[in-house]
Amino acid sequence: MAEASFYIGLIGNVISVLVFLSPVETFWKIVKQKSTEEYKSLPYICTLSGSSLWTYYGIVTPGEYLVSTVNGFGALVEIIYVSLFLFYAPRHLKLDTIVVVAMLNVFFPIAAIAATRSAFKDEKMRSQSMGFICAGLNIIMYGSPLSAMKTVVTTKSVKYMPFWLSLFLFLNGAIWAVYASLQHDVFLLVPNGVGFVFGTMQLILYGIYRNAKPVGSSKGSSDIVADEEEGLTSRVPLLT
Repeated sequence: MAEASFYIGLIGNVISVLVFLSPVETFWKIVKQKSTEEYKSLPYICTLSGSSLWTYYGIVTPGEYLVSTVNGFGALVEIIYVSLFLFYAPRHLKLDTIVVVAMLNVFFPIAAIAATRSAFKDEKMRSQSMGFICAGLNIIMYGSPLSAMKTVVTTKSVKYMPFWLSLFLFLNGAIWAVYASLQHDVFLLVPNGVGFVFGTMQLILYGIYRNAKPVGSSKGSSDIVADEEEGLTSRVPLLT
């Protein structure tokens, strides 16, 4: 059973790495244009926060080193994304972004780790409390794929819900849910089970609306970028 969970975890690592790398095209565009335009930093800041906490969870939980490795990689990638955003963001956004980064990527993880270590002396309780925090954070961030699905239904267009991201959400949730079941890890199972369900729903919507005639609209460029990001940020919960 342990060997099976190891190989499934390796597959999960590969899929999660592809998900973490999915915004590369967006940031390549930002670097080429030397501007973040209307793109938002919050999805990447939140992903960095979640990846950091899942990395710690994998370190303090026996047998969960595959969780720590992939999320450690994810945290490194997200640091690059956030750094690029800070470098190319307009001056009036830099200070606000720095404040959010400090709160969510520095103070919050430190506070969460310090709280679990000071509140519990038993390593198992520390691990479980951190798992509860990580799972809760993931579930909260599922607002992104829900928003993407709402956009698809409203516009009758899958333009802002890329097929490959939906497929990876489905596969990522399925693989890590199986891994969590083999490891008897409810903190991994719940958010990834939800991810699997949402991934399934997105694929169904894609099948329904991929050839549908889009509803006409008069959106401006900022609205278009916002909708594009709704599809892009459906990747946010894929942290495990």
